[in-house]
Amino acid sequence: MHSQHFTTEPSANDTTGRDLTVGDVPALGSQTSGADRAPLMVDVIIAGCGPTGAMLAAELRLHDVRVLVLEKETEPKSFVRIVGLHVRSLELMAMRGLLERLLPHGRRRPAGGFFAAIAKPAPKDLDSAYAYLLGIPQPVVERLLEEHAVELGAQVRRGRAVTGLEQDDEGVTVELADGERLRARYLVGCDGGRSTVRKLLGVGFPGEPSRTETLMGEMEADAPQEEIAAKVAELREIHPFWLRPFGGGVYSVVVPAGGVGDRAQPPTLEDFRQQLRAVAGTDFGVHSPRWLSRFGDATRLAERYRVGRVLLAGDAAHIHPPIGGQGLNLGVQDAFNLGWKLAAQIRGWAPDTLLDTYQAERRPVAEDVLDNTRAQTELLSAEPGAQAVRRLLTELMDFDEVNRHLIEKITAIGVRYDFGEGPDLLGRRLRDIDVKQGRLYDLLHRGRGLLLDRTARLTAGGWSDRVDHLADPTAALDVPCVLLRPDGHVAWVGDDQQDLDAHLARWFGTPLLKASPAPK
Repeated sequence: MHSQHFTTEPSANDTTGRDLTVGDVPALGSQTSGADRAPLMVDVIIAGCGPTGAMLAAELRLHDVRVLVLEKETEPKSFVRIVGLHVRSLELMAMRGLLERLLPHGRRRPAGGFFAAIAKPAPKDLDSAYAYLLGIPQPVVERLLEEHAVELGAQVRRGRAVTGLEQDDEGVTVELADGERLRARYLVGCDGGRSTVRKLLGVGFPGEPSRTETLMGEMEADAPQEEIAAKVAELREIHPFWLRPFGGGVYSVVVPAGGVGDRAQPPTLEDFRQQLRAVAGTDFGVHSPRWLSRFGDATRLAERYRVGRVLLAGDAAHIHPPIGGQGLNLGVQDAFNLGWKLAAQIRGWAPDTLLDTYQAERRPVAEDVLDNTRAQTELLSAEPGAQAVRRLLTELMDFDEVNRHLIEKITAIGVRYDFGEGPDLLGRRLRDIDVKQGRLYDLLHRGRGLLLDRTARLTAGGWSDRVDHLADPTAALDVPCVLLRPDGHVAWVGDDQQDLDAHLARWFGTPLLKASPAPK
């Protein structure tokens, strides 16, 4: 079951019937063409309920898109792995009112020392109100994002693995492992690095296979923290090696795999002890592991993010070593970019090329992440040449401009989408500034566009069903007005109504309402 037939997008008045509730989706017939084609049951099926899939489901539900999330695992992950939410991801969570849910479960850390684990402090005055790293258990992130999506009306069905797909000019039919067939307008593969959806599409996944492997886990250690810190400082320049404290005697441990154990099997605590003794001369008394894993430095990027009505996001579209902690963040940011665009397509107001901007904007970002993780991997090599480059870069990072550039790259606050010629702010995200109603990001909870108007002379007019308008001469901006997309990126800068209307049409389609007068 794998054919490619797609010619048109659904029209603005295309409806798909009643809301879906768990368990009420019937198995579909085999015919998928002409008058006998099975009816569409939902707007979007998402394969995978990790952070990317859950966030995408929530973003779609903000626009009343009917969403079904299929997760092959029957239960959420049970192992406790600490991940880091970088600055840009924290900003996105704040935009949707989620940050306050996450903060009690995490631990704030300085936003520095990320690039190849080179110990440099964060630059001063980093351009964000959330200039820190939030270390938080991954299962907590996944649970909170899934709960958020479900609260908004998304449906999640566990133990449902996608095994086949077929698309045509009206939708996508998805076949599950138990033979059930479901149908939606669109399918999004958020099903990880071994993505079934990507393979069924036949999308190439070029890149480099793993050359080296590393052990990574979390466990307790009996050795004094001062002893551990001294040994890490001594050896981190010549090995991909560290023990990072989480408190309570618990450490994140990274050490070269060195060929121990069976690559096809999860590593054991004894594997870690053996490699710690080989590298550091002691195993630091590690015990009581929370989770243990082995990862390679495979680096791959999908050739396409979209084939007709099927799209890819998160690890299904890109994989890379976890150095710098960018993977989960990159996937969540994919979801933020895609969600409002796919919703616009389904709701019928998307400009013709809007959905194509998902790949145009996000694939270059992934390319940059793959390149910087390649560079970081080289800098962790014990080879003399790599270590010479590492020492040189360590010196260069004493210059604020260098350190700032690398931190902005890792945390994604330096991302600028290509929206054409214009001020430097165009295409960049706007920080959470003070406005007369409080904070800017509080106005973005609904996932709509926003016209922030310091002149109090402009209007969103016929786009007011998609774009909010705040006339605020006191807003902490150094430009007259900005138009923000739902993902917080600046789509327009200026003070001319005619120019604004052109950019509203570019991003938010044809106006559906009669223009209203400018606010007084």
